[in-house]
Amino acid sequence: MCIPDSVPRAIRPYADMPDHTTSHTRVSCPYCGEIVSITFDPAGGARQEYVEDCQVCCRPWQMVVSVAPDGTAEVTVTAADDL
Repeated sequence: MCIPDSVPRAIRPYADMPDHTTSHTRVSCPYCGEIVSITFDPAGGARQEYVEDCQVCCRPWQMVVSVAPDGTAEVTVTAADDL
């Protein structure tokens, strides 16, 4: 199965989560294609950008987390080399 380099994921509202501090989702590494779990803090702002290394191939990704007013989030992952 082919998964695009940049896979946005909708996350359920974090207000419904028991700890209210972190959210989890799965994304596809833009380099090796492996599906990996990531954790992010939805309370960190409406738009967050940071670099995270793949847990499998150790190459860097640029992650963008956009949190909507209703608490849902979209996570986009791109190859850091593409910046």
